[in-house]
Amino acid sequence: MTTLPPAERMPHILKHYRNIAVVGLSPQPHRASFDVARYMQANGYRIIPVNPNASEVLGEKAYASLTEAARHEKIELVNCFRNSEDIPPVVDEAIAIGAKAVWMQLGISNPAAAAKAEAAGLLVVQDHCIKIDHRVLQSRGLLASA
Repeated sequence: MTTLPPAERMPHILKHYRNIAVVGLSPQPHRASFDVARYMQANGYRIIPVNPNASEVLGEKAYASLTEAARHEKIELVNCFRNSEDIPPVVDEAIAIGAKAVWMQLGISNPAAAAKAEAAGLLVVQDHCIKIDHRVLQSRGLLASA
């Protein structure tokens, strides 16, 4: 699956992986992570908050870690709102729980962690906003509307 060219990778992820664990999802409505997750939720995706400092976000139970979340939820895509240097342990957890893809938000990239994820068979997107890319792909008719 990691052989998908970049142009096909994002549409594939957004069409096929509907359960999204959002690592670093803030319960504060003014934060980008909240806005992006709310948008994805409104477009039919299941949001699974991963934040050790929150009990609930967007009406969903929050989990302290991906590992804990995976004990209770099916996680296909891991969306990362963490600093680039904090990505390696997130990727390790994503691999361990059997996620299908890792998406690092705009401004976030970690080439070594991305290579490790791809070597483990995960699709990887770096330095892209999932909300923006969803809107663009939807406007081009590459994704169905919610």
